[in-house]
Amino acid sequence: MLSATEFIKQSLGLHLFFARIMKEHSFFLEAGFTPKNSNLAQQADSFKMQFDELLAETVTLSNGIVSPDVLRSGEVITPYTLNAELATQYFSGVNIQTNITQAEAGLTGSELMPPHPMLEQRVFMLNTKAMGLISALIQFKNLLLSNILSCRIFTFNYPLLIDHILREAKFYLGMVQMLQNREETDLKRQALEQEAFWNRIMAEHAKFIRGLLDPTENDLIQTANNFGNEFDKLTAEAKAAMDTTIPVDKVTNDSFKSTQEIREFKSQGTQGLLTCEIKSIIIPLLGDHVLREANHYLRLLKKYQR
Repeated sequence: MLSATEFIKQSLGLHLFFARIMKEHSFFLEAGFTPKNSNLAQQADSFKMQFDELLAETVTLSNGIVSPDVLRSGEVITPYTLNAELATQYFSGVNIQTNITQAEAGLTGSELMPPHPMLEQRVFMLNTKAMGLISALIQFKNLLLSNILSCRIFTFNYPLLIDHILREAKFYLGMVQMLQNREETDLKRQALEQEAFWNRIMAEHAKFIRGLLDPTENDLIQTANNFGNEFDKLTAEAKAAMDTTIPVDKVTNDSFKSTQEIREFKSQGTQGLLTCEIKSIIIPLLGDHVLREANHYLRLLKKYQR
């Protein structure tokens, strides 16, 4: 059974990463609707604001408590997050709460934590709130995907992107539920499940980037395409390792090397978007968003390599 300290630290670390991811998913949905579906855009904006509240509460509870590894990883914010938010707000006209990002920049972590029953109770309540909110967002995304695939709604977001962010929300919900039940996980099994999940996510990021670059950006399109193919293979490797077809260590090491490379590609891409050196229809916050997901995955892979 998970200790109280680990329950608190893991819960807060998870929400610092994923609550921001969910609020940005909501923004991407909002920005992709046409004027005809302004009601759906309003619903997406409401989700964005609710995840803002969840993230702000998490930040308040996390200071001096959360693991330093989480803060150092670049999964909470990167050096580009604030500028990406400001640029995205300028381009879209949608309000983004940059004060949360500024508060996150001031967070400190701690390896040790004395017993804190009141904080444990507050984190339990935070998890309960998160589960309700994530479940509602999953329902919204499910409905959207169904309507998009049956041509009842048009959006500028790919159907695969809707499916992609739906899977991430379901994954987040499952992780919160496990923590709320104080379940300890088998590290080897968790490594394979996480690697199968995140390698597929990395592959799809590469494919989205490929499809959103201007057709004249030939070199970047080719690089993105290569990453897509590489992570498709790594996804298959991770699934094969679940059936003990190939060694777990090999999958982890291969995934780590490739994720380092795609992280660098995403970092350079985010810089290029912010300095207007890349021609694309990629909004700057999307560049920073996928960079943070690569940083999160790298932190997990380092843990699995130990």
